[in-house]
Amino acid sequence: MAQTEVHDPRAEHTDSPDADHGAPVPPGIGNGSRLAQDLRTMKVLWHRETIRFSRNRLRIAMGMVTPLMFLLVLGTGLNSAMSEESLRNFRAFLFPGVVLMSVQAPAIAVGASIVWDRRSGFLRQMLVAPVRRSAILVGICLGGATSGAAYGVLVLLLGPVADVPYHPMLLVVLLQVVLVSFAFTALGVAAAVCIRRPETFQVAVSMCMLPLFFLSGAMFPVDGLPGWLGTLVRLNPLTYAVDALRRSMPGDAAVAMGDGSVSPEWWGWTPPVLVEAGLVATLAVLALAVATRRFSRVE
Repeated sequence: MAQTEVHDPRAEHTDSPDADHGAPVPPGIGNGSRLAQDLRTMKVLWHRETIRFSRNRLRIAMGMVTPLMFLLVLGTGLNSAMSEESLRNFRAFLFPGVVLMSVQAPAIAVGASIVWDRRSGFLRQMLVAPVRRSAILVGICLGGATSGAAYGVLVLLLGPVADVPYHPMLLVVLLQVVLVSFAFTALGVAAAVCIRRPETFQVAVSMCMLPLFFLSGAMFPVDGLPGWLGTLVRLNPLTYAVDALRRSMPGDAAVAMGDGSVSPEWWGWTPPVLVEAGLVATLAVLALAVATRRFSRVE
C-alpha cells in the first residue's frame, strides 16, 4: 500500500541560505550560542546511541558470536589444514579482520536507526531544532563509533587466543578501531539518508558490505592475486583499514603468512600505516559530507 506523504511547509524553504544547516536561526542567537547548541546536540545524540548499546546486553552477546566463530572455528581449522611453509599462524593473520567484522555490524546498525526514526517521526522532531544538520549527523556518528569501538575492545581482549599479546601498541590499535568504526557509521548514515524503507536498507547494506569485507584482505593476503582481483582489492578502502590494524598489532599478525608479504602495494611501494589511516579518515569525511548534503535536501 502506498504511503501518503504529509506536506510540511518547512520543505518549501529548502533553497534558503540556511537549508544546508538545518532550521533557520531564531533572532537573538549568535554564533557562540549556535556553536554551543550544536555541541549540546552532538552530546545528546551520542549519549542516546550509547544508551541503546548498553541496554541491549543480548545484542552485545549475539554480536560476538560471528567474530568468535571466525576466529575459533575457521581460524583453528585452516591453521591445522595449511602447511607450515605457507602459514605461520592463520589465527593471528585473521585476527585484524575479525576485529573489523565486530566493529562493522553495530556501526551500520546506527544507519538503520535513522531509517526507523524517520518512519516514527522522531527524525522530523530533531530537524525543527535550531541546529545544523551536520551537527545531528556528527552526533549520531560519534555514538555509532563508540558502540562499534566497544565491540572492538571486547574482541581485542581475546587477543591471546590468536597469539596477539597484551601490549601498549594495542592503544594505537584501539585508536584505529575508533576511526574505522566512525567510517563504518558514516557509510551507514549516508545510506540511511538515501534509503527510506528499513527492508531496503538492510538488503542494500548487506549487498555492499559483504563484498567489501571479502575483498579487504581480511581472509587472505592481498599480494600475488590475479590482476583483476588485485585491482579490486587495492581500490577497496577497507583493505587499508585491515592492513593498518594488522601492521599495528603486537605479535606475529603482520608476518603470519610464510613469506611475510601481506600488505597492499602501489607499483611496488607499500603505503605506511599513517597513509592507510588517512585513507580511512578521508572515506569517513566524504561519507559524512555526502550524508549531510543529502540530508539537507530530502528531509
